[in-house]
Amino acid sequence: MHPDPYYKAHKSLDKACHRKKPKKKKDRADFWGTAYSECDSPLRLTNYTLDFLDKHWSSEIDFVVWTGDNARHDNDHKVPRTPAEIFDLNRAVAKKMDKIFASKGIPVVPSLGNNDLWPHNIMTAGPNAVTNEFSSIWKQFIPFPYHQVFQRGAYYSTEVIPGSVAAISLNTMYFYDSNKAVGGCNSREGNDPGNLQFDWLEVQLKTYRSRNMLVWLTGHVPPSPGNYYPECYVRYVELSLRFQDIILGHLYGHMNADHFFFVEAVDLLLDVDQGKKIRMGTSDEEDLCDALLNDFGALPKAGKTDLDQYGVINVSPPVVPNPYLPTFRVYSYNISALRGSGVQTVDRNQETQNKRGRKPSHHRGDHGNKATYCKEEEYRHSWKCILNNTWHSDPDAPSRRNQLWSPLGYAQYYIPDLAGGNKTRKPDFKLEYTTYAATDLHPLLGGGEFNYPVPLQNLPKSLRKGPVEKSEYTPYELADLTVGSWVGLARRLGAEQERKMRKRFRKYMYLGSG
Repeated sequence: MHPDPYYKAHKSLDKACHRKKPKKKKDRADFWGTAYSECDSPLRLTNYTLDFLDKHWSSEIDFVVWTGDNARHDNDHKVPRTPAEIFDLNRAVAKKMDKIFASKGIPVVPSLGNNDLWPHNIMTAGPNAVTNEFSSIWKQFIPFPYHQVFQRGAYYSTEVIPGSVAAISLNTMYFYDSNKAVGGCNSREGNDPGNLQFDWLEVQLKTYRSRNMLVWLTGHVPPSPGNYYPECYVRYVELSLRFQDIILGHLYGHMNADHFFFVEAVDLLLDVDQGKKIRMGTSDEEDLCDALLNDFGALPKAGKTDLDQYGVINVSPPVVPNPYLPTFRVYSYNISALRGSGVQTVDRNQETQNKRGRKPSHHRGDHGNKATYCKEEEYRHSWKCILNNTWHSDPDAPSRRNQLWSPLGYAQYYIPDLAGGNKTRKPDFKLEYTTYAATDLHPLLGGGEFNYPVPLQNLPKSLRKGPVEKSEYTPYELADLTVGSWVGLARRLGAEQERKMRKRFRKYMYLGSG
């Protein structure tokens, strides 16, 4: 959200919207926030967004995933941030979240962002001032049994649907390669805070699996070779694929751009020419969208894809209009028994493993034989050589086949005309797009009981009256959000002939500015 208490309307965009009124109107800050700028959110925008959710969505929501960064960026040297300010801003947003959601029995799952720290990005092993303060700020959100764990590392778990579904909030600062206060999950440093967190995560996943429960993994910085220390990334990928049968999905923020990508089994293979490795989104020749489309284009064909080898990372755009437009998204999930129609199933016997020619942009290079290379000093202490656990992938799991608790889709809302608001006219959140097919938004004639994936009152008028075959709001037409559906969408986006869909993907990623 990045609320900024120093934001002032009509002040200079070059001064973080804090001071000086430029002569030209185009260089001035707008009242409700300035789209496509480097200015953070005025408090009126963050409050308005939460009030909007309260009025239009709180009666429909089962739990809230809140991916962090509730303090302003450190982008004004004349008004430097302080720890007290960071804690105060987080406390104010948490109080609002409590009032709107938690006090009504709706679980809220917050995560620590890199700008929730001072200095930003840097966090030492706990217990420390950060874990102590946030333990107090988020005390109404963190289950009591996890307060001691939270004090150690600012991570915890909570049952958002008791006995059925949990959310695990990870402290990605201990994996993030911009945090120079940690050891990067070096296997020879057992007390590295990243390793301790992964050890804890493994126990959590084993426990939930033994209880026949499912989990969402969430945090601030998404797991990729461009964000995480290499060894931390390996541990994340390995646990994600080993427990694919109980992990419903991975929800992250930080990047300020709407996109998805995969963690893959190929990332657990040795990369013997590290010097030539290109990390996703960091190539000088490609922006993030180009890198992803090229990565999707390298996916194996449908009949040669082993879905055991993929986990789907969803990255949501932010409320802050820095650098695009304010957004939020609302997911739906299956609350019925396995449906008889529209269900995508995956037959593992029809999916064969194929690594040859698979060179995604986040893991380029030749892969050495582990039996040979893991004996060498350079590799034998790598987690890629150490980890050798049995995976629990299952084509009949809710992450792979639409059934009870499987994620079905989401609707994303945004403020397209932020500049049009003023003191007397509030901005308006509108539907940007959904992942559903237009025909899935309404019951079929003669059908049985139907749960609307998006409440009718929150649809645009063109979609409220009844079923339509096509709509500008339903470009992807996914049956659900299982692994196979995401891989199928990625494969379509990776096809150069799908120019219209690729253009839409870029538009959504950059909210019209790309």
